[in-house]
Amino acid sequence: MSANISKATKKPAKSGRTIAALLVIFIAFAALAIFQGDTKLKLGLDLRGGTSVTLAPKVAAGGKVDTAAVEQAVAIIRQRVNSLGVAESEVSSQSNGDIIVSVPGNSSSRVVDLVGATAQLRFRQVLAVGAGNAATTASLATPAATKAGAKKPAATPATFPSGVTMALDTAFKNLDCTVPANRQGGAIDDPNQPLISCSRDGSSKYILAAAEVEGDQVSKASAVLDNTNGNGWMVLLNFNGAGTSAFGKMTTRVTSLASPQNQAAIVLDGLVVSAPRINEAINTGSAQISGSFTQTLATDLANKLKYGALPLSLSVQEINQISPTLGSDQLHAGLLAGLIGLILVVLYSLLYYRGLGLVSVGSLLVAGSITYLSFLLLGKWIGFTLTLAGIAGAIVSIGITADSFIVYFERLRDEVRDGRSLRTAVQTGWLRARRTILVADFVSLIAAGLLYFFAVGGVRGFAFTLGLTTFVDLIVVFFFTKPLVTILSKVAFYSEGNNLSGLSAKSLGVVAVTGKDAL
Repeated sequence: MSANISKATKKPAKSGRTIAALLVIFIAFAALAIFQGDTKLKLGLDLRGGTSVTLAPKVAAGGKVDTAAVEQAVAIIRQRVNSLGVAESEVSSQSNGDIIVSVPGNSSSRVVDLVGATAQLRFRQVLAVGAGNAATTASLATPAATKAGAKKPAATPATFPSGVTMALDTAFKNLDCTVPANRQGGAIDDPNQPLISCSRDGSSKYILAAAEVEGDQVSKASAVLDNTNGNGWMVLLNFNGAGTSAFGKMTTRVTSLASPQNQAAIVLDGLVVSAPRINEAINTGSAQISGSFTQTLATDLANKLKYGALPLSLSVQEINQISPTLGSDQLHAGLLAGLIGLILVVLYSLLYYRGLGLVSVGSLLVAGSITYLSFLLLGKWIGFTLTLAGIAGAIVSIGITADSFIVYFERLRDEVRDGRSLRTAVQTGWLRARRTILVADFVSLIAAGLLYFFAVGGVRGFAFTLGLTTFVDLIVVFFFTKPLVTILSKVAFYSEGNNLSGLSAKSLGVVAVTGKDAL
């Protein structure tokens, strides 16, 4: 008998520890949110407005915009924006070839820079270098120039076609890289021809040979700490087979040349990011881009290269601040709808389940608190923004949470009807209800996952919120609802079947209710 008592009291004790652990974790994450200053939800474009950026493709005089290239650019820009997190940005193309990117909020300069850059990466040999001002002159060393004592390469072809040397020299002298307008990047750039280019900060300008390695030969790009250069950041590149071969040939050839022709310029959107000297051939299929990057700049550059270069150059035509498309009235309406739904579920639970309904109310409050905290933290960690579609997903979650405890309560009441004690029914009913709850929630998670990966725009926001709240429901039902019912099963109010407990004979329908027994 004593063994049975010990075994019976072990379950409630364990349930109490489970609820306590959930409470401690919740308080810890709440403190983290407050510490990070995240006390307000980030609202999406449809609720708080944002910035609309119009990008126009650059085409040669008399040329036409390639529709297929525009659609490809839209897909790449959408991937770049999504790499920042669930930001609920909208990317669309117009009939004239313009691309419109709408981003929530007014702090959108990073997103504008990320989506507008072409990210055309090329590796070119340096032919000449000078200061960035327009008065700079440079002697164009021939490709035959070599280091002292080095063997002259045999039959080295001309670095650029004959007859254009004077034109290159004149353009080089006239270019003033100290003027910001002359280093906007994204210029129409023929990889098969030499290029006059500026450094990103305008301090230097270059004459560069035709491109020998292209950005589409990069198979992987990642941002990492550069511990050898003042703990800054750099971008590591890995080439595919063709890129490895081309990069190896270029670095092998230029190692024997005199400065500056032994430098390989890394050119991004027509600007020189860096031009390191090549001391030995690099045949490993990897390279690095350094240049005093911050973590944000290195990450954005890696994302640009990872998702591919835009198939056409774009220029920013217009940046407009836009008002909310739905406005505060719609936000209030959505919140009111959620509140009404919550109140109706609470009233139904209390009227139908009586005392057990208190467990329902507690479960809904816990689920709502965890969901709100998740929105706050995810807004900081991955840029999650709440839209009206997201609010709809959160409202749907009320029904999902209600379904879970209804399934459990009905199984519990069935076990009591069959003559089992409440303590026993709590365990046996849970074993039967658990599988149903898991199957139902996993179906919702699968649906949310499919919507998120195959849909765009607001539908993705709905799917993300639905998936998140469904996961929260699993946490609540396993770590709060069931343990709380286990604890309450020891309370005489419930175990003895009080009329208001929801477990009375009348509530269970075990006996007919007539005469004075009627309420």
